[in-house]
Amino acid sequence: MANTGIAALAIAELREFASFTPCEQRYIKRSLDVGLGRQDAFKLWARDAGEVASIRSQYVVYQELKTLRGETPCETSFEAIELFMGKLIRITAFDLAQERIESFSAYRFLYERLLSADVRPWLPAAFCAAAALPQIRPERRKDLLQSISEAAATAPGWSTREPCFYPEWVEKEAA
Repeated sequence: MANTGIAALAIAELREFASFTPCEQRYIKRSLDVGLGRQDAFKLWARDAGEVASIRSQYVVYQELKTLRGETPCETSFEAIELFMGKLIRITAFDLAQERIESFSAYRFLYERLLSADVRPWLPAAFCAAAALPQIRPERRKDLLQSISEAAATAPGWSTREPCFYPEWVEKEAA
């Protein structure tokens, strides 16, 4: 019975990932390679000098993920909130400024995997704060902020279940 539940959750995560734009899917997979140290992102994802520079910057910014993992503040306390949220907002702003994440759903999907399920309660605030920064173009700001649903922004609670699907690079076979 438990395997059926896990399989159903994995299928739901696969469907959610499939609902993202191809650009979002590519960026999520690349970001997981960078953030989790799974693969050489330069080798897999860089198609030109601009992407090499973007990936290099992402490696530098994502160094902060190490300090955020396991340091999620208590939801009922204000201790350590400024350190955690400051870093989370800065990393989020970097990702949103890349203009490859188009919605809160894609952002949440990525960050649950980069940081764990414990970060879920903090994601709406970090996303809204980063999306509202002047570093984000005004048109993008509007689209990003409109992508977060009222339910996501005001959720009374969050699942503690860890994600089970982590999308990866898939090599195309020669025809």
